[in-house]
Amino acid sequence: MAEPVVEAKDVLAGGFHVLDARPEADYRAGHVAGAVRVSPADWDRIIKGGNGGIGSVEDWNAAIGAVGVDGSRLVAIYDDGKATDAARIWFILQYFGVPAAVVNGNWPALRAALGDRLQTAASEPVAAAFSGRPGAGAVGFKQRGDLREELGSGVQVFDARTQAEYDGKDVRNNPRGGHLPGAVRVGHTDLLDGSGRLLDAAALRQLLGKAGFASGKPIVTHCEGGGRAALAALAAVRAGYTGVHNYYLSFADWARDDTCPVVREQQ
Repeated sequence: MAEPVVEAKDVLAGGFHVLDARPEADYRAGHVAGAVRVSPADWDRIIKGGNGGIGSVEDWNAAIGAVGVDGSRLVAIYDDGKATDAARIWFILQYFGVPAAVVNGNWPALRAALGDRLQTAASEPVAAAFSGRPGAGAVGFKQRGDLREELGSGVQVFDARTQAEYDGKDVRNNPRGGHLPGAVRVGHTDLLDGSGRLLDAAALRQLLGKAGFASGKPIVTHCEGGGRAALAALAAVRAGYTGVHNYYLSFADWARDDTCPVVREQQ
């Protein structure tokens, strides 16, 4: 299984197709030479859209090809440091069979390594012919109905939200608050060290094992809207877990369906 993160120094050494998932203004203020900007918001709209979502293979072929990705080169993605936007892009690319990795530490790590080697002129991508292979990556896509049927049958639900969201005290814009039955919470910020780098494989195995995640059993990650869930899936893969799926549509999708059970902690 390919390592889902790559170090900044290795990216700067060359050989990668680099995608910058930061806001447009930040990208234009300075980026890695040759990096092409990708919009996490645009890709999020496709995956949550009514035209088939993750199953809209033609739309994904066009979106992925539009940023110059043809699947033949390793893609390195970075964001402003939160890691969740880079993880969104990583999840989608790897799902369609693109070899991809998130830059460990993201832009802060790259900026520290770049010195004065910033590029400010936009790198216009050369559109590529891309033909995705849905489900080809280490992390699969989980639909609401499938997860509802699997609850209680051994699937491990990894909730990457905050404690307040998990308890149902912070309902966001949802009609219901709480968590999925049996879900175990490990907040996405717990997966990162103090500098915003993803914990190493051994530390992640210890963290997730202590939380109760067993190897050899399927894991489904979720959050509120996809980004934190993608980071959780990336962390599970780095920790060596297999059978990992991302319920990308997450709790915002689950809470709207009254047939989907929700547990709310006593206030």
